[in-house]
Amino acid sequence: MREVADRLRATPAQVALAWVYAQAGRLGVAVAAISGTRSPARLEQNAAALQLTLDAEALATLDPLSDQVTGERYSSAHTAEVARS
Repeated sequence: MREVADRLRATPAQVALAWVYAQAGRLGVAVAAISGTRSPARLEQNAAALQLTLDAEALATLDPLSDQVTGERYSSAHTAEVARS
């Protein structure tokens, strides 16, 4: 991720968001990433990901990384806490 981000002069978060947006073509549906932040500066960085175009080299590097993501987003304790809210 960092290698692609450095090459594209973007943050890793921007590259990750751009990758999610790039899946729309593969999936054939519109994709919207909802990234959470409390910082206006981070919000602006995240929004800038919409302008980032991943080239074939970047996609070839990033696509296999999705296979390495496993597990739940939250621990079971946190999930239970969120469900109570």
